[in-house]
Amino acid sequence: MAKHKLALLGCGDVAQRDYLPEFHRLAQRAEIVAVCTRSPDTMQRAMDDYGIPACYTDYARMLAESDAAAVINLTPIALHDATNRAILASGRHLYTEKPAASSSTVAGELAALAAAHGLTAVCAPSIALFPQMAFVRALLAEGAIGEIYSARGYGHLGVPPWEGYPSDPSPFFARGAGPAMDMGVYPLHALTALLGPVQRVTAFVAHVLDHFTVTDGPFAGTVVPVQADDNWQMILDFGGGRLASVAANNVVVDTRCPPLELHGLAGTIAFDPIYVEQPVQLLRRGQDWQTITPPFPHARPGRTSGPDHILGIEHLLDCLDGRTTLQLGLDQAAHVLRILEAAAESSRTGRAVAIHASP
Repeated sequence: MAKHKLALLGCGDVAQRDYLPEFHRLAQRAEIVAVCTRSPDTMQRAMDDYGIPACYTDYARMLAESDAAAVINLTPIALHDATNRAILASGRHLYTEKPAASSSTVAGELAALAAAHGLTAVCAPSIALFPQMAFVRALLAEGAIGEIYSARGYGHLGVPPWEGYPSDPSPFFARGAGPAMDMGVYPLHALTALLGPVQRVTAFVAHVLDHFTVTDGPFAGTVVPVQADDNWQMILDFGGGRLASVAANNVVVDTRCPPLELHGLAGTIAFDPIYVEQPVQLLRRGQDWQTITPPFPHARPGRTSGPDHILGIEHLLDCLDGRTTLQLGLDQAAHVLRILEAAAESSRTGRAVAIHASP
C-alpha cells in the first residue's frame, strides 16, 4: 500500500515538541511532503531534521500545488476557522489541533463541508485514544467504582502561564483563546468521552490578569497582554443526577489535585488524562488506594513524558485505511465548544444553560 502523503500547516512550538519528533512511528504508513510556516528558522529546521522536501510561506499556494491528500493543521487558534475551511474546500482530509473552530456553529459548518466532500476530519485533543483513558474506560465497564454521580476536572498553566516554551505566547492569550480553549478542553473532552454529552451548564467566568511577563526562554522579559477571560469555573449536568465541576484558569501556581477525578458509589478513580506516563489511582470502597501504571503500546524514544498527540494522526490514517471508525470528529469538537459557549452565557446571565442534542 502506498504511503499517505501529508502536508504540515504550522511548524511552531507544538509541531516541534509534540508532533514531528514522534512522526517516525508512522513512517511506514505516511510521509510529510510539504510544510507551510512563516518562520524561516522553523522551515529550515523542518527541512534539515525531518527531510520535508517542499516548503511554503503561503498556505493557499501549498493547497494549490501540493499533492498531499491530508493536511495537519497546527496553526494558532485564531487561524483555525479560515485554514480548516480552506483545507476541506480543497478536497483534503484534515487533522486539526484544538479547538477545531472558534464556535460550535463554525465547527458544524466544517462538519457539513467535510461530509459534502466525502472527507475525514479528525480533531485534537486525541486523549480519548490515550492508554490511560482506555484503562479507565475498562475499569468503568467492569464496575470498579460503581455508578458515577460526581466528577471533577482541572486545566491550568500556572502563574505566569508560560514557562519552558521557545515560541511567542501571545496567540494563546488573545481574544478567542485563553485557558478554557487551550487547557479546559482536555478535561471536557475526557469527561464527555467517559460520561457522554453534557445537558446543562452553570458557570462563573472572570478576567483576572491584564498581562504577564515571560520569565524564561527566548521571549523572557516580554510583556504579554491577556485579552481572554482567564478564570473559569463550570458545573456540568450530564443528566440522571450526574454532575461534574471543571476549572480552567491561569491564576493557580500549582496544585496537588489530580487533573481528573471520577467518584462512584463504590470508589474513586484519579488520573491525568494528558500525560500518558502518569499512573492511575484507584480506590475501591473498603480498600486502600492502588497505584496502577496502564500498559502503553508504543515506545517513544527520546520522549519520556507528556501527551501522545501523534495518536490523533494515526487515527486519521486508520480511518482512511478503513481500520476503524471516526472517534475524534467535528461533532464531538462542536459539543465541547458548545459547553464553553454555554458556560460564558451562564456567567453573563446568572442562569443554567441547556445544551440541546444535535439533530
